[in-house]
Amino acid sequence: MHDLHHAAAHLSQALHHDPDHGWLHSVETGAAVDGPGIRFVYFLSGCLFRCVYCHNPDTWKLHNGRRLSLDEAVAEAARYAGFLRAAGGVTVSGGEPLMQAPFVGRLLRRLKDEHGLHTALDTQGFLHAEVEDDWFDAVDLVLLDIKHSDPDRYHLLTGQELQPTLDCARRLADLGKAMWIRYVLVPGWSDDTADIARLANFVASLGPVVQRVEVLPFHQMGAHKWQQLGLPYPLADTPVPTLETTEACRQQFRDRGIYTL
Repeated sequence: MHDLHHAAAHLSQALHHDPDHGWLHSVETGAAVDGPGIRFVYFLSGCLFRCVYCHNPDTWKLHNGRRLSLDEAVAEAARYAGFLRAAGGVTVSGGEPLMQAPFVGRLLRRLKDEHGLHTALDTQGFLHAEVEDDWFDAVDLVLLDIKHSDPDRYHLLTGQELQPTLDCARRLADLGKAMWIRYVLVPGWSDDTADIARLANFVASLGPVVQRVEVLPFHQMGAHKWQQLGLPYPLADTPVPTLETTEACRQQFRDRGIYTL
């Protein structure tokens, strides 16, 4: 019991609880791969995961970003609101947005209420228990990263437990929240057909709220960031998956009636 209390206290200290200020790593104004249409993307700082293939290790530490007020954060996207209402919307990504859940919740609500924008949340769901159900009311779409279906391999891959992410997926399905599932295909790590089949079965069980699965082939584009930070990159010698392997993975989802890219 002492260990559980200690872990809970440690987690609380790691999270950012200020609803009026957040930590922003960067923004992207014309993203085409972070939700439907053309998106304005907030990349927030802070993540509890240490994924071996992370292409943004510079977002791991919360205070590596710039501190800004809620008004300043809203203003970042507001200048493009007219275009975004017609072309796509806004996505809050990271890092892990739920590290700053009070701030992100208010940001999404204001973007929706004041500017009429479609909102998406890019998350691995690990911290979903930190928020109440109504927190998701301002979220139109969740891009949920499920990085592996085997708990032991998941822990090796991310440094964290799988079950909270699966629980998040079930919770979102119960709430009727639209989801895109994201799966990074890494040779030697997440390309085993049995593991993919297990995940495909789970995703199929979530029902029609899952609008698509995005199979994302591993790439080496983030390797230089590890080098810049003086970190040894675990996947420096890992090849990108072949087109055949990637298509075979997608087909396993399609075989279960799931639209897949």
